[in-house]
Amino acid sequence: MVATGYAEATYGEVSVLVGANRGTYPFGNSLLVRGTDAALVVDPSLSLVEAAPPADAVLVSHAHEDHIAGLGSYADVPVHVHEADSAALRSREAMVAGFGLPADAAASADEKLREHFHVHGRPDAVSFADGAVFDLGGRTVTAVHLPGHTAGHCGFLVEPDGFLFIADVDLTSFGPYYGDVSSSLADFERSMRRCREIDARWYGTSHQKGVIEGADEFRKRLDGYAGVVARRDETLLALLDEPRTVADIVAHRLVYRPHVEGAHVEPVERRTAVRHLDRLLGKGLVAEVEPGRFRTT
Repeated sequence: MVATGYAEATYGEVSVLVGANRGTYPFGNSLLVRGTDAALVVDPSLSLVEAAPPADAVLVSHAHEDHIAGLGSYADVPVHVHEADSAALRSREAMVAGFGLPADAAASADEKLREHFHVHGRPDAVSFADGAVFDLGGRTVTAVHLPGHTAGHCGFLVEPDGFLFIADVDLTSFGPYYGDVSSSLADFERSMRRCREIDARWYGTSHQKGVIEGADEFRKRLDGYAGVVARRDETLLALLDEPRTVADIVAHRLVYRPHVEGAHVEPVERRTAVRHLDRLLGKGLVAEVEPGRFRTT
């Protein structure tokens, strides 16, 4: 699974370290940002396990395995993460618990994180809050809290270059992922709106879409990405033209295509279904017509 090396693309003084297969999971895109006084790496991926550039600090957008697989290359370097994701970064057990898997699947996930992603926990991780500024000398990196994917998910704005790294607001056709225990559909939508309000020259994602240039193009793609959430609502409303249970919704699937298998599928589909269902109930578009059975109004 380890792909050594990466392709380096430069935007101003920001270097994007493009992971294997354009950063498609299990790989990812990392950043290297240099100032006159210091340099930092954002989200060291699998591609940095054996080929890591030197840095004085590491920033982690959120505590998921594909964003920290290369942390072992920075054993003696300070690591920073948002306070809401600090427990998961400090402890692999806490990270696995956040996936909300059945016990046997959790054990398998723990092994995968340890053996394939080199996740061993960073108890020394330092937490930061929204708006924290990292001054590298002539260049700053500001944390932009973008929760929803995880509670502590963050982007980073590099100035004066005008580069906004938005991590797993990744603009892929898969759409927003909010299936972890700490995830939030409402927060993810607020985070997308916040991204939309930030004017930057470049917008960098963690995975396939890479870097988008120009605010207008970015907002166009962001609108398409947010549209996946609306389509999930529409799918659910159409399904509930007759009374259905949560189990029925899970079996129909709002997130994964039918061919996708794995122990993660059912719990992610269930949490996603409940989050959409709760929202539609709150809007009065769905009603519980009998205990545990729901229908559109």
